[in-house]
Amino acid sequence: MLIVPSLSFNGQCREAFEFYARALGGEITAAFPYGEGPSDMPVGPQYKDWLMHAWLQIGDQAIMGADMDKDWAPNIDKPKNGFDVALHSDDVEQARGWFEALSEGGTVIMPFQATFWSPGFGSLIDRFGIPWMVNTQGQPA
Repeated sequence: MLIVPSLSFNGQCREAFEFYARALGGEITAAFPYGEGPSDMPVGPQYKDWLMHAWLQIGDQAIMGADMDKDWAPNIDKPKNGFDVALHSDDVEQARGWFEALSEGGTVIMPFQATFWSPGFGSLIDRFGIPWMVNTQGQPA
């Protein structure tokens, strides 16, 4: 089984996935705009460059994404809650690097630091409104 988070954006999917590819060392392997969909797909011209499907491969893991308009997803412009994209590493410096890269232009909720459960953990909301947790596995400091 493969469980892949699918993130929704309001016209920023391409920008977000390019940012995530740089921050996490991944590769965008699919980016299909609405404008390249079937001719009978009813999509307004303002959405032709928005992505209806994106796939970011990061090692053996992946993230999917798409752009959604308020007509399709009424709460797309509201803060995301009830989930985080969680990254785990055995290497505290790798985890710190992910945290620093993802927090660029975003909001740090909990600074990356040693905790009672981890040698390095932090949480943030990135500049696209996506919540992340970055955790280092191993013995706490």
